[in-house]
Amino acid sequence: MRPIDLAREHGLSAQAIRNYDDAGILPPTERSESGYRRYTPLHAQALRAFLALRGGHGHQQATAIMRAIHRGDTESAYRLIDAAHVSQLAERDTRTEVAKALGALSTAPTPIPGPPLTVGELARHLDLHPATLRTWETEGILHPERDRTTGYRRYGPDCVRDAEIARQLRRGGYLLHQVAQFLDSLREAGGADALVVFLDSWQSRLTARSRNLLTGAAHLDTYLDLLDRSGPKAGQVT
Repeated sequence: MRPIDLAREHGLSAQAIRNYDDAGILPPTERSESGYRRYTPLHAQALRAFLALRGGHGHQQATAIMRAIHRGDTESAYRLIDAAHVSQLAERDTRTEVAKALGALSTAPTPIPGPPLTVGELARHLDLHPATLRTWETEGILHPERDRTTGYRRYGPDCVRDAEIARQLRRGGYLLHQVAQFLDSLREAGGADALVVFLDSWQSRLTARSRNLLTGAAHLDTYLDLLDRSGPKAGQVT
């Protein structure tokens, strides 16, 4: 097969196929007497595997996986694949914890009118010790502003809201890093209502990536089976 024959299946250019070949994404290629590259069904499946892997792993990691296979280092290829699944599981757990934290909020915090509060004023409002608020700041839960003259902490409406949420979550048994994680997601989304939409979108992205990882694994498994049947050196760069 010619480069264009491989390219047509995926809507690619012949030059893209040559680039993938030069990058080590495809197995070694024989050339005709006139210098043209000759591709086989093995190359066609390698291309399918790479493009499928790219959907779940990204271009750089998919390239690294294929290169490892072609130099006979399947251990490194499997490690890259396993690492992607570990990362996916960690992100899925994070999303679950954020969703649980949102559900644990009993009521939406009520804004306090007026100027920013001092650490003592906020502590009295929440019935907490000022040292607790300072610890929350150290843990990344709160981000108070500082008075330019005195350097004292000043807690504006957003910071007060975060402190009230943190108090609710801590009473619900959430650890400090989990509270910080939830508030980071809340700020990124732009509020509790927006966070619900954000979580739905996040779940959709996780589902799509999981399917892409499965698809990539299936195509790669087919490619590895072809390599085994083609001989131990068929896909290796010498």
